[in-house]
Amino acid sequence: MGLLDSFLGKNREEKEGAKVNWIPLTNISQLDDIVEVSKTNKVIIFKHSTRCSISASVLNKFEKKIGEDYQLYFLDLISHRDISNEIANRFNVVHQSPQVLLIENSKVTQHDSHYGILDINF
Repeated sequence: MGLLDSFLGKNREEKEGAKVNWIPLTNISQLDDIVEVSKTNKVIIFKHSTRCSISASVLNKFEKKIGEDYQLYFLDLISHRDISNEIANRFNVVHQSPQVLLIENSKVTQHDSHYGILDINF
């Protein structure tokens, strides 16, 4: 195994160590499910822009930080801006990207955007 292979192997291991079981948020009707689930489990929605380097950086760091006590939904904003708009209306938060919302008992209890996401105590 060469130096490059060793380096690439290490990166793969780090990524595997940060594996998160995301539920893709692809339909507005899933928001009803999220509200129901939040009555018994903590739910996180991560709103991600696939065109933004800050969003990619925050997502990578977030995946390394987050515990297993949450049901995690991933929203691709480029593909599903309509869902983001509905989240803003339904949960009374201003749309931002990247953005994380923690939902408990049907309400957003914490939310932040950009690098502020990493300061939330999960």
